[in-house]
Amino acid sequence: MVSLSSYLMLSNVIFCIGLVGIFVNRTNIITLLMCVELILVAVNTNFVAFSHFLGNEAGQIFVFFVLTVAAAEVAIGLAILTLLFRNRGSISVDVTNSLKG
Repeated sequence: MVSLSSYLMLSNVIFCIGLVGIFVNRTNIITLLMCVELILVAVNTNFVAFSHFLGNEAGQIFVFFVLTVAAAEVAIGLAILTLLFRNRGSISVDVTNSLKG
């Protein structure tokens, strides 16, 4: 049987990979969105692990709500990136600075 600390260590590693990806890569928006998704996966892993080991299903139910919000975020983000690429020809973070009001 896998212990709670193993799940927490896995979640910690995934969370750190997401944070490092955000701080290292400041040029590609798609990579930044994928790193944010990694952070959400790490948080969801914590919710499921604690829910399982505490015998409470509330954490697992909350994960479904987080996943639906994340799916909507990805759909809207990719739609914005598609329009940005059509109009500007690039999806670099530097190009998005020109979108300021």
